[in-house]
Amino acid sequence: MAETDPMAEESQVAAGGNGDGGDDGGGGTDHTGLRRNLGFRDLVVYGLLFIAPMAPVGVFGTLDAKSHGAVALVYVVATVAMAFTAFSYAQMVRVAPQAGSVFTYARKGLGEGPGFVAGWMAMLDYLLIPAVAYLFAGIAMEALVPAVDRWVWTGIAVVLTTLLNLWGVRAAARVGFAVLATEIAVLLVFVVSAVVVLVRDGARRDWWSPLVGDASFSLAAVLGAVSVAVLSYLGFDAIASFAEEVTGGSAKVARALLFCLALAGVLFVAQTWLVALLEPVSSAELAADPGKQGSAFYDAVDASVGDWLHDLVAASKAIGAAFAALAGQAAGGRLLFAMGRDRRLPHLLARTDGGVPRVALLVSATVTMVAAVWAARRDDGLDHLVSVVDVGALTAFVLLHASVVGWFAVRRAEGPPHVLKHVVAPVVGAAILLAVIVEASVEAQVVGVVWLGVGLVVLAVQGASRTR
Repeated sequence: MAETDPMAEESQVAAGGNGDGGDDGGGGTDHTGLRRNLGFRDLVVYGLLFIAPMAPVGVFGTLDAKSHGAVALVYVVATVAMAFTAFSYAQMVRVAPQAGSVFTYARKGLGEGPGFVAGWMAMLDYLLIPAVAYLFAGIAMEALVPAVDRWVWTGIAVVLTTLLNLWGVRAAARVGFAVLATEIAVLLVFVVSAVVVLVRDGARRDWWSPLVGDASFSLAAVLGAVSVAVLSYLGFDAIASFAEEVTGGSAKVARALLFCLALAGVLFVAQTWLVALLEPVSSAELAADPGKQGSAFYDAVDASVGDWLHDLVAASKAIGAAFAALAGQAAGGRLLFAMGRDRRLPHLLARTDGGVPRVALLVSATVTMVAAVWAARRDDGLDHLVSVVDVGALTAFVLLHASVVGWFAVRRAEGPPHVLKHVVAPVVGAAILLAVIVEASVEAQVVGVVWLGVGLVVLAVQGASRTR
């Protein structure tokens, strides 16, 4: 299909003419090339770091109560639901293997305006999700060292992980791999300990209750819990942000996306199934006492295994949160880089130094630092952040699905479309996400609408300036 593609030239710039992403070793030279030095393992590390292998720990009680005890089924359904989004990412990363992820894909499939909106909405979460993770790390460290305020620990976490990101994506991936290995080791300790207790003492609930519920099964209750559970997966999409820095082409990025989602789903289902069998109270009791929901995972571990595992899991979560923020900050920097390269944001953001988008990373880190420290200094700061971090990414995902339909089915850019792959799958995926957005908190919806409104104003101003 013959057409003028505004990204064709950018793609050549991004790829670089010297085989290393355009980096000529000039240090301060102003260019827009990223260095290709990431492998499949590195991509999976970034995805799992952002998601966090034990993400269900904090929401287990809420999901158990909402689903009437069918918490493992909730994660099975959520994994399948998010698979539609992963599949759409895999389709579009082959079309546009560039930094910027959904911003780039929406530009290709829907046009410049929707592309900007997709990037703008994704930016909201790529800047705020790391802030939440940093705050989690600060809260955990304050619990271990009460003499130092949480906002100080939060700031330290931002500085240390930012330095790692500025060092380079490959170096950060190596350190991240060690942290991820530690998190998975702790998860395995939990799994082995839980199995030992279950074999020795038996289960507190019916063995199949995590799939069918411990009271009366309710499909509506399960679907309501899925709207919360899908939030545990936010971050796997960060893998696509590193498309210009991976060796081996876009197929490797697509495989990493699908593998990361599948592995996260297995880990989530396994740990929630086991902890549900150890849970000393019923889902109905948790529903009647919301105050117990936040600590339900830890309470079950304490009652069945012991305090030592509680402390081990808590320490792992503290370190893991900081490195989840590292992955999020890196992805956010790539998004700002891509939008700056397209001059949708200040072009200075597209500057790279030694193949690292340091300006974009520093801007991302600064915004995240302000949000995280502000929240850390308020008693209700965490509640405010958590309530608004999801709607931006979910909206961007809807535009991602629309991009698949736009590129393959409407524009027929690659010949006749495959109905299931290019129409049915993305439409189902978009419908699932819209249902989740409807179930989001009112505060999140308001923030999302306001942020979208600001973005539309920026887009209008840019359009007016370009027509002069």
